Amino acid sequence: MTLLSRSAGPRRPGAAIEDWQPEQPEFWRTRGQPVARRNLCISIYCLLLSFCVWMLFSAVAVNLNKVGFDFSTDRLFLLTALPAVSGAILRVPYSFMVPLVGGRRWTAASTLFLVIPCLWLGVAVQDPQTPYGVFITIALLCGFAGANFASSMANISFFFPKARQGGALGLNGGMGNLGVSVMQLAAPLVISTSLFALFGGTGHALADGSRLFLENAAWIWVPLLLVAAVAAWFGMNDLATAKASLRKQMVVLKRGHMWILSLLYLATFGSFIGFSAGFAMLAKTQFPEAQILHYAFFGPLLGALARSAGGALSDRLGGIRVTLVNFVLMALFAGLLFLTLPSAGQGGSFVAFFAVFMLLFLTAGLGSGSTFQMIAVILRKLTLDRVKSRGGKDEEAQREAVTESAASLGFISAIGAAGGFFIPQAFGTSLALTGSPAGAMKVFLVFYVVCVLVTWLVYGRNINRGMATKKPR
Repeated sequence: MTLLSRSAGPRRPGAAIEDWQPEQPEFWRTRGQPVARRNLCISIYCLLLSFCVWMLFSAVAVNLNKVGFDFSTDRLFLLTALPAVSGAILRVPYSFMVPLVGGRRWTAASTLFLVIPCLWLGVAVQDPQTPYGVFITIALLCGFAGANFASSMANISFFFPKARQGGALGLNGGMGNLGVSVMQLAAPLVISTSLFALFGGTGHALADGSRLFLENAAWIWVPLLLVAAVAAWFGMNDLATAKASLRKQMVVLKRGHMWILSLLYLATFGSFIGFSAGFAMLAKTQFPEAQILHYAFFGPLLGALARSAGGALSDRLGGIRVTLVNFVLMALFAGLLFLTLPSAGQGGSFVAFFAVFMLLFLTAGLGSGSTFQMIAVILRKLTLDRVKSRGGKDEEAQREAVTESAASLGFISAIGAAGGFFIPQAFGTSLALTGSPAGAMKVFLVFYVVCVLVTWLVYGRNINRGMATKKPR
Protein backbone atom coordinates (compact mmCIF):
# COMPACT_ATOMS: atom_id res chain seq x y z
CA MET A 1 0.00 0.00 0.00
CA THR A 2 1.40 3.37 -0.97
CA LEU A 3 0.96 6.59 0.93
CA LEU A 4 -1.34 7.72 -1.83
CA SER A 5 -3.88 5.04 -1.00
CA ARG A 6 -4.16 5.91 2.69
CA SER A 7 -6.80 8.25 3.98
CA ALA A 8 -4.23 10.88 4.85
CA GLY A 9 -2.77 10.45 1.40
CA PRO A 10 -0.19 12.95 0.27
CA ARG A 11 -2.03 15.71 2.11
CA ARG A 12 -0.12 15.07 5.35
CA PRO A 13 2.67 17.66 5.74
CA GLY A 14 6.11 16.17 6.21
CA ALA A 15 5.16 12.82 4.69
CA ALA A 16 7.07 11.18 1.86
CA ILE A 17 4.83 10.72 -1.18
CA GLU A 18 5.32 7.46 -3.04
CA ASP A 19 3.04 8.10 -5.99
CA TRP A 20 2.81 11.52 -7.66
CA GLN A 21 0.95 12.01 -10.95
CA PRO A 22 0.39 15.74 -11.56
CA GLU A 23 -0.30 15.18 -15.27
CA GLN A 24 -3.43 13.15 -14.40
CA PRO A 25 -6.34 15.67 -14.23
CA GLU A 26 -8.33 13.85 -11.53
CA PHE A 27 -5.29 13.32 -9.31
CA TRP A 28 -4.27 16.95 -9.70
CA ARG A 29 -7.74 18.32 -8.92
CA THR A 30 -8.52 16.15 -5.89
CA ARG A 31 -5.13 15.53 -4.28
CA GLY A 32 -2.19 17.04 -6.10
CA GLN A 33 -3.03 20.74 -6.23
CA PRO A 34 -3.40 21.36 -2.45
CA VAL A 35 -0.13 19.57 -1.73
CA ALA A 36 1.72 21.38 -4.51
CA ARG A 37 0.43 24.77 -3.34
CA ARG A 38 1.49 24.13 0.26
CA ASN A 39 4.99 23.12 -0.79
CA LEU A 40 5.17 26.14 -3.10
CA CYS A 41 4.18 28.58 -0.33
CA ILE A 42 6.83 27.28 2.07
CA SER A 43 9.40 27.16 -0.72
CA ILE A 44 8.71 30.81 -1.57
CA TYR A 45 9.24 31.87 2.05
CA CYS A 46 12.52 29.96 2.32
CA LEU A 47 13.76 31.20 -1.04
CA LEU A 48 12.86 34.82 -0.25
CA LEU A 49 15.03 34.66 2.88
CA SER A 50 17.80 33.02 0.88
CA PHE A 51 17.89 35.97 -1.49
CA CYS A 52 17.94 38.33 1.51
CA VAL A 53 21.10 36.62 2.77
CA TRP A 54 22.62 36.27 -0.70
CA MET A 55 22.48 40.01 -1.34
CA LEU A 56 23.42 41.15 2.19
CA PHE A 57 26.67 42.71 1.06
CA SER A 58 24.89 44.95 -1.46
CA ALA A 59 23.62 46.89 1.57
CA VAL A 60 26.43 46.21 4.04
CA ALA A 61 29.36 47.11 1.76
CA VAL A 62 28.03 50.63 1.18
CA ASN A 63 28.15 51.27 4.93
CA LEU A 64 31.38 49.53 5.94
CA ASN A 65 33.56 52.64 5.74
CA LYS A 66 30.99 54.57 7.78
CA VAL A 67 31.58 52.26 10.76
CA GLY A 68 35.37 52.58 10.83
CA PHE A 69 36.67 50.45 7.96
CA ASP A 70 38.87 51.84 5.19
CA PHE A 71 38.29 49.68 2.11
CA SER A 72 38.80 50.99 -1.42
CA THR A 73 35.92 51.18 -3.91
CA ASP A 74 37.14 48.19 -5.93
CA ARG A 75 37.40 46.11 -2.72
CA LEU A 76 33.84 47.02 -1.79
CA PHE A 77 32.62 46.10 -5.27
CA LEU A 78 34.40 42.76 -4.88
CA LEU A 79 32.54 42.05 -1.64
CA THR A 80 29.21 42.65 -3.41
CA ALA A 81 30.28 40.31 -6.22
CA LEU A 82 31.78 37.38 -4.29
CA PRO A 83 28.50 35.86 -3.04
CA ALA A 84 27.56 35.34 -6.69
CA VAL A 85 30.77 33.35 -7.28
CA SER A 86 30.11 30.73 -4.62
CA GLY A 87 26.38 30.88 -5.36
CA ALA A 88 26.93 30.10 -9.04
CA ILE A 89 29.42 27.29 -8.38
CA LEU A 90 27.30 25.67 -5.67
CA ARG A 91 24.14 25.75 -7.77
CA VAL A 92 25.53 22.84 -9.77
CA PRO A 93 25.72 20.35 -6.85
CA TYR A 94 22.62 21.88 -5.27
CA SER A 95 20.64 21.11 -8.42
CA PHE A 96 21.30 17.39 -7.82
CA MET A 97 20.36 17.33 -4.15
CA VAL A 98 16.57 17.19 -4.39
CA PRO A 99 16.50 13.91 -6.39
CA LEU A 100 19.24 12.51 -4.14
CA VAL A 101 17.98 13.36 -0.64
CA GLY A 102 14.48 14.84 -1.03
CA GLY A 103 13.13 18.37 -1.33
CA ARG A 104 11.84 18.64 2.24
CA ARG A 105 15.07 17.54 3.89
CA TRP A 106 17.29 19.63 1.64
CA THR A 107 15.19 22.80 1.91
CA ALA A 108 15.21 22.62 5.71
CA ALA A 109 18.95 21.91 5.99
CA SER A 110 20.11 24.46 3.40
CA THR A 111 17.94 27.17 4.96
CA LEU A 112 19.22 26.46 8.47
CA PHE A 113 22.85 26.71 7.28
CA LEU A 114 22.35 30.39 6.39
CA VAL A 115 22.23 31.29 10.08
CA ILE A 116 26.05 30.90 10.13
CA PRO A 117 27.06 33.76 7.78
CA CYS A 118 24.38 36.03 9.27
CA LEU A 119 25.65 35.58 12.83
CA TRP A 120 29.29 35.91 11.77
CA LEU A 121 28.74 39.05 9.69
CA GLY A 122 26.91 40.72 12.57
CA VAL A 123 29.95 40.17 14.79
CA ALA A 124 32.53 41.13 12.14
CA VAL A 125 31.09 44.55 11.27
CA GLN A 126 31.32 45.68 14.90
CA ASP A 127 35.12 45.51 14.96
CA PRO A 128 36.91 47.90 12.54
CA GLN A 129 40.03 45.73 12.95
CA THR A 130 38.32 42.78 11.27
CA PRO A 131 40.60 41.75 8.37
CA TYR A 132 39.34 42.07 4.81
CA GLY A 133 39.91 38.34 4.38
CA VAL A 134 37.24 37.60 6.99
CA PHE A 135 34.69 39.58 4.97
CA ILE A 136 35.72 37.65 1.86
CA THR A 137 35.02 34.38 3.68
CA ILE A 138 31.64 35.59 4.94
CA ALA A 139 30.72 36.86 1.48
CA LEU A 140 31.48 33.44 0.01
CA LEU A 141 29.37 31.79 2.72
CA CYS A 142 26.49 34.11 1.82
CA GLY A 143 26.74 32.59 -1.64
CA PHE A 144 25.32 29.34 -0.24
CA ALA A 145 22.03 31.23 -0.05
CA GLY A 146 22.13 31.88 -3.79
CA ALA A 147 22.66 28.18 -4.45
CA ASN A 148 19.31 27.44 -2.79
CA PHE A 149 17.60 28.81 -5.89
CA ALA A 150 18.71 25.79 -7.95
CA SER A 151 17.41 23.19 -5.54
CA SER A 152 14.23 25.16 -4.85
CA MET A 153 13.29 25.55 -8.52
CA ALA A 154 14.14 21.92 -9.27
CA ASN A 155 12.01 20.79 -6.33
CA ILE A 156 8.95 22.84 -7.31
CA SER A 157 9.19 21.66 -10.92
CA PHE A 158 8.46 18.10 -9.72
CA PHE A 159 5.20 19.11 -8.02
CA PHE A 160 3.40 20.85 -10.89
CA PRO A 161 2.09 19.61 -14.26
CA LYS A 162 3.70 20.92 -17.41
CA ALA A 163 0.86 23.34 -18.17
CA ARG A 164 1.27 25.05 -14.79
CA GLN A 165 5.05 25.00 -14.43
CA GLY A 166 5.58 28.42 -15.97
CA GLY A 167 3.32 30.11 -13.43
CA ALA A 168 4.56 28.02 -10.48
CA LEU A 169 8.23 28.53 -11.26
CA GLY A 170 7.57 32.19 -11.96
CA LEU A 171 5.98 32.62 -8.54
CA ASN A 172 8.69 30.66 -6.75
CA GLY A 173 11.50 32.49 -8.51
CA GLY A 174 9.80 35.88 -8.60
CA MET A 175 8.77 35.94 -4.95
CA GLY A 176 12.17 34.52 -4.06
CA ASN A 177 13.86 37.31 -6.02
CA LEU A 178 11.72 39.70 -3.99
CA GLY A 179 14.06 38.93 -1.10
CA VAL A 180 16.63 41.27 -2.64
CA SER A 181 14.19 44.16 -2.43
CA VAL A 182 12.99 43.15 1.04
CA MET A 183 16.58 43.13 2.30
CA GLN A 184 17.47 46.48 0.70
CA LEU A 185 14.30 48.01 2.14
CA ALA A 186 14.72 46.51 5.62
CA ALA A 187 18.46 47.09 6.04
CA PRO A 188 18.39 50.93 6.12
CA LEU A 189 15.53 50.76 8.63
CA VAL A 190 16.96 48.24 11.08
CA ILE A 191 20.52 49.63 11.16
CA SER A 192 19.24 52.85 12.67
CA THR A 193 17.76 51.17 15.76
CA SER A 194 19.20 49.11 18.61
CA LEU A 195 17.44 45.77 18.22
CA PHE A 196 20.01 43.32 19.54
CA ALA A 197 21.72 45.18 22.39
CA LEU A 198 21.02 42.18 24.59
CA PHE A 199 23.16 40.03 22.30
CA GLY A 200 26.07 42.45 21.96
CA GLY A 201 24.84 44.77 19.21
CA THR A 202 26.32 48.07 20.39
CA GLY A 203 26.44 49.97 17.09
CA HIS A 204 28.98 52.54 15.91
CA ALA A 205 28.97 56.25 16.78
CA LEU A 206 28.85 58.55 13.74
CA ALA A 207 30.18 62.09 13.42
CA ASP A 208 26.69 63.62 13.78
CA GLY A 209 26.19 61.94 17.16
CA SER A 210 23.87 59.17 15.92
CA ARG A 211 24.70 55.47 16.00
CA LEU A 212 24.70 52.97 13.13
CA PHE A 213 23.83 49.40 14.09
CA LEU A 214 25.16 47.72 10.95
CA GLU A 215 25.09 44.31 12.63
CA ASN A 216 21.28 44.44 12.51
CA ALA A 217 21.36 44.09 8.71
CA ALA A 218 22.63 40.52 9.21
CA TRP A 219 21.11 39.48 12.53
CA ILE A 220 17.54 40.44 11.62
CA TRP A 221 17.30 37.37 9.37
CA VAL A 222 18.38 34.79 11.97
CA PRO A 223 15.01 34.25 13.70
CA LEU A 224 13.21 34.28 10.35
CA LEU A 225 15.58 31.62 8.99
CA LEU A 226 14.96 29.41 12.02
CA VAL A 227 11.20 29.65 11.47
CA ALA A 228 11.65 28.85 7.76
CA ALA A 229 13.76 25.75 8.48
CA VAL A 230 11.15 24.41 10.89
CA ALA A 231 8.34 25.14 8.42
CA ALA A 232 10.18 23.29 5.66
CA TRP A 233 10.93 20.27 7.83
CA PHE A 234 7.39 19.83 9.12
CA GLY A 235 5.35 21.33 6.29
CA MET A 236 6.90 20.17 3.02
CA ASN A 237 7.01 16.74 1.35
CA ASP A 238 9.61 14.52 -0.26
CA LEU A 239 8.60 12.94 -3.57
CA ALA A 240 9.75 9.38 -4.13
CA THR A 241 9.02 9.88 -7.84
CA ALA A 242 11.64 12.66 -7.90
CA LYS A 243 14.47 10.30 -7.00
CA ALA A 244 17.22 9.96 -9.60
CA SER A 245 20.87 8.97 -9.60
CA LEU A 246 23.66 11.44 -10.28
CA ARG A 247 24.47 9.63 -13.54
CA LYS A 248 20.93 10.10 -14.87
CA GLN A 249 21.06 13.80 -14.11
CA MET A 250 24.53 14.44 -15.54
CA VAL A 251 23.35 13.45 -19.02
CA VAL A 252 21.90 16.96 -19.45
CA LEU A 253 25.45 18.25 -20.00
CA LYS A 254 25.29 16.64 -23.44
CA ARG A 255 22.22 18.61 -24.48
CA GLY A 256 23.15 21.48 -26.77
CA HIS A 257 19.96 23.41 -26.10
CA MET A 258 20.76 23.51 -22.40
CA TRP A 259 23.90 25.56 -23.11
CA ILE A 260 22.09 27.93 -25.47
CA LEU A 261 19.32 28.51 -22.94
CA SER A 262 21.99 29.07 -20.28
CA LEU A 263 23.32 31.99 -22.33
CA LEU A 264 19.86 33.54 -22.50
CA TYR A 265 19.26 33.05 -18.80
CA LEU A 266 22.64 34.62 -18.01
CA ALA A 267 21.50 37.73 -19.88
CA THR A 268 18.22 37.97 -17.95
CA PHE A 269 18.60 36.63 -14.43
CA GLY A 270 22.33 37.39 -14.51
CA SER A 271 21.47 41.00 -15.22
CA PHE A 272 18.86 41.08 -12.46
CA ILE A 273 21.13 39.70 -9.75
CA GLY A 274 24.18 41.59 -11.02
CA PHE A 275 22.37 44.92 -11.06
CA SER A 276 20.90 44.13 -7.64
CA ALA A 277 24.38 43.54 -6.24
CA GLY A 278 26.10 46.51 -7.86
CA PHE A 279 23.48 49.21 -8.40
CA ALA A 280 23.79 50.91 -4.99
CA MET A 281 27.60 51.06 -5.18
CA LEU A 282 27.46 52.25 -8.81
CA ALA A 283 24.94 55.00 -8.06
CA LYS A 284 27.03 56.15 -5.11
CA THR A 285 30.12 56.56 -7.33
CA GLN A 286 28.25 58.47 -10.04
CA PHE A 287 25.89 60.54 -7.91
CA PRO A 288 27.42 60.77 -4.41
CA GLU A 289 24.88 63.37 -3.31
CA ALA A 290 21.96 60.95 -3.80
CA GLN A 291 20.76 58.93 -0.79
CA ILE A 292 20.69 55.78 -2.86
CA LEU A 293 19.90 53.37 -0.02
CA HIS A 294 16.52 55.08 0.28
CA TYR A 295 15.65 54.00 -3.29
CA ALA A 296 17.82 50.95 -4.06
CA PHE A 297 15.07 48.45 -3.19
CA PHE A 298 12.79 49.67 -6.02
CA GLY A 299 14.83 47.96 -8.75
CA PRO A 300 14.85 44.45 -7.26
CA LEU A 301 11.18 44.90 -6.34
CA LEU A 302 10.24 45.65 -9.95
CA GLY A 303 12.38 42.80 -11.24
CA ALA A 304 10.95 40.27 -8.81
CA LEU A 305 7.34 41.20 -9.57
CA ALA A 306 8.10 41.20 -13.29
CA ARG A 307 9.55 37.69 -13.07
CA SER A 308 6.24 36.29 -11.85
CA ALA A 309 4.47 38.17 -14.64
CA GLY A 310 7.01 36.89 -17.17
CA GLY A 311 6.25 33.27 -16.33
CA ALA A 312 2.49 33.73 -16.50
CA LEU A 313 2.69 35.84 -19.69
CA SER A 314 4.84 33.20 -21.35
CA ASP A 315 2.32 30.49 -20.50
CA ARG A 316 -0.21 32.49 -22.51
CA LEU A 317 1.84 33.97 -25.37
CA GLY A 318 4.82 31.64 -25.51
CA GLY A 319 8.19 32.06 -23.84
CA ILE A 320 10.04 32.55 -27.13
CA ARG A 321 7.93 35.55 -28.19
CA VAL A 322 8.15 37.20 -24.79
CA THR A 323 11.90 36.62 -24.51
CA LEU A 324 12.65 37.94 -27.98
CA VAL A 325 10.78 41.21 -27.44
CA ASN A 326 12.28 41.52 -23.98
CA PHE A 327 15.87 41.31 -25.26
CA VAL A 328 15.17 44.05 -27.78
CA LEU A 329 13.96 46.27 -24.94
CA MET A 330 16.97 45.42 -22.76
CA ALA A 331 19.33 46.46 -25.55
CA LEU A 332 17.38 49.70 -26.04
CA PHE A 333 17.48 50.60 -22.34
CA ALA A 334 21.17 49.74 -22.06
CA GLY A 335 21.82 52.20 -24.88
CA LEU A 336 19.72 54.90 -23.22
CA LEU A 337 21.71 54.59 -20.01
CA PHE A 338 24.75 56.21 -21.65
CA LEU A 339 22.79 59.45 -21.98
CA THR A 340 22.23 59.65 -18.21
CA LEU A 341 25.83 59.18 -17.00
CA PRO A 342 28.08 62.03 -15.87
CA SER A 343 30.67 62.92 -18.52
CA ALA A 344 33.38 65.51 -19.01
CA GLY A 345 31.89 68.91 -18.20
CA GLN A 346 28.42 67.48 -17.52
CA GLY A 347 26.94 66.18 -14.30
CA GLY A 348 24.50 63.69 -15.74
CA SER A 349 20.97 63.19 -14.42
CA PHE A 350 20.29 61.01 -11.40
CA VAL A 351 16.55 60.99 -12.11
CA ALA A 352 17.08 59.76 -15.68
CA PHE A 353 19.78 57.31 -14.53
CA PHE A 354 17.46 55.87 -11.90
CA ALA A 355 14.47 55.69 -14.27
CA VAL A 356 16.39 53.86 -17.02
CA PHE A 357 17.90 51.46 -14.52
CA MET A 358 14.41 50.68 -13.20
CA LEU A 359 13.42 49.73 -16.76
CA LEU A 360 16.48 47.48 -16.97
CA PHE A 361 15.46 45.82 -13.70
CA LEU A 362 11.93 45.40 -15.03
CA THR A 363 13.00 43.74 -18.28
CA ALA A 364 15.68 41.63 -16.56
CA GLY A 365 13.01 40.26 -14.22
CA LEU A 366 10.48 39.72 -16.98
CA GLY A 367 13.08 37.93 -19.08
CA SER A 368 14.05 35.72 -16.15
CA GLY A 369 10.49 34.41 -16.02
CA SER A 370 10.12 33.99 -19.78
CA THR A 371 13.46 32.24 -20.30
CA PHE A 372 12.74 29.84 -17.42
CA GLN A 373 9.43 29.00 -19.07
CA MET A 374 11.30 28.36 -22.32
CA ILE A 375 13.69 26.05 -20.50
CA ALA A 376 10.91 23.97 -18.96
CA VAL A 377 8.89 23.68 -22.18
CA ILE A 378 11.68 23.20 -24.72
CA LEU A 379 13.81 20.72 -22.80
CA ARG A 380 10.77 18.71 -21.77
CA LYS A 381 9.54 18.45 -25.37
CA LEU A 382 12.97 17.47 -26.65
CA THR A 383 13.31 14.76 -24.01
CA LEU A 384 9.86 13.34 -24.74
CA ASP A 385 10.60 13.22 -28.48
CA ARG A 386 14.00 11.59 -27.89
CA VAL A 387 12.61 8.83 -25.64
CA LYS A 388 9.69 8.10 -27.95
CA SER A 389 11.98 7.99 -31.00
CA ARG A 390 13.90 5.10 -29.46
CA GLY A 391 10.68 3.23 -28.71
CA GLY A 392 10.26 4.21 -25.07
CA LYS A 393 6.85 4.17 -23.43
CA ASP A 394 4.94 7.29 -22.39
CA GLU A 395 5.55 6.64 -18.68
CA GLU A 396 9.30 6.32 -19.24
CA ALA A 397 9.32 9.46 -21.39
CA GLN A 398 7.46 11.49 -18.77
CA ARG A 399 9.76 10.33 -15.96
CA GLU A 400 12.93 11.06 -17.93
CA ALA A 401 11.59 14.44 -19.05
CA VAL A 402 10.87 15.52 -15.48
CA THR A 403 14.31 14.39 -14.25
CA GLU A 404 16.27 16.03 -17.08
CA SER A 405 14.26 19.25 -16.92
CA ALA A 406 14.90 19.58 -13.18
CA ALA A 407 18.63 18.91 -13.59
CA SER A 408 18.84 21.37 -16.49
CA LEU A 409 17.11 24.06 -14.45
CA GLY A 410 19.82 23.68 -11.83
CA PHE A 411 22.69 23.93 -14.30
CA ILE A 412 21.17 26.87 -16.14
CA SER A 413 20.45 28.73 -12.92
CA ALA A 414 24.09 28.22 -11.91
CA ILE A 415 25.31 29.90 -15.08
CA GLY A 416 22.76 32.68 -14.68
CA ALA A 417 23.99 33.41 -11.16
CA ALA A 418 27.45 34.20 -12.54
CA GLY A 419 26.03 37.55 -13.64
CA GLY A 420 25.98 38.53 -9.99
CA PHE A 421 29.78 38.44 -10.06
CA PHE A 422 30.60 39.70 -13.53
CA ILE A 423 28.37 42.78 -13.52
CA PRO A 424 29.64 44.37 -10.25
CA GLN A 425 33.21 43.42 -11.22
CA ALA A 426 32.73 44.94 -14.67
CA PHE A 427 31.53 48.18 -13.07
CA GLY A 428 34.45 48.19 -10.66
CA THR A 429 37.02 47.46 -13.38
CA SER A 430 35.59 50.05 -15.75
CA LEU A 431 35.62 52.68 -13.00
CA ALA A 432 39.19 51.81 -12.02
CA LEU A 433 40.47 51.99 -15.62
CA THR A 434 38.46 54.89 -17.04
CA GLY A 435 36.67 56.55 -14.14
CA SER A 436 33.32 55.74 -15.78
CA PRO A 437 31.03 52.67 -15.96
CA ALA A 438 30.41 53.32 -19.68
CA GLY A 439 32.91 50.64 -20.74
CA ALA A 440 31.01 47.99 -18.81
CA MET A 441 27.68 49.14 -20.22
CA LYS A 442 29.03 48.83 -23.77
CA VAL A 443 29.78 45.16 -23.08
CA PHE A 444 26.27 44.62 -21.73
CA LEU A 445 24.71 46.32 -24.75
CA VAL A 446 26.60 44.07 -27.18
CA PHE A 447 25.66 41.02 -25.14
CA TYR A 448 21.95 41.86 -25.27
CA VAL A 449 22.13 42.35 -29.04
CA VAL A 450 23.80 38.94 -29.37
CA CYS A 451 20.97 37.41 -27.32
CA VAL A 452 18.39 38.97 -29.64
CA LEU A 453 20.10 37.27 -32.59
CA VAL A 454 20.50 33.92 -30.82
CA THR A 455 16.88 33.85 -29.68
CA TRP A 456 15.63 34.62 -33.17
CA LEU A 457 17.99 32.34 -35.11
CA VAL A 458 17.66 29.28 -32.85
CA TYR A 459 14.06 29.56 -31.65
CA GLY A 460 12.24 32.57 -33.13
CA ARG A 461 12.15 31.25 -36.68
CA ASN A 462 10.43 28.11 -35.36
CA ILE A 463 7.68 29.86 -33.42
CA ASN A 464 4.98 28.86 -35.87
CA ARG A 465 6.08 25.25 -35.53
CA GLY A 466 5.97 25.44 -31.73
CA MET A 467 9.73 25.54 -31.06
CA ALA A 468 13.06 24.22 -32.30
CA THR A 469 13.30 20.45 -31.99
CA LYS A 470 16.60 19.74 -33.66
CA LYS A 471 19.69 19.31 -31.55
CA PRO A 472 22.08 22.25 -32.18
CA ARG A 473 25.52 21.31 -33.44
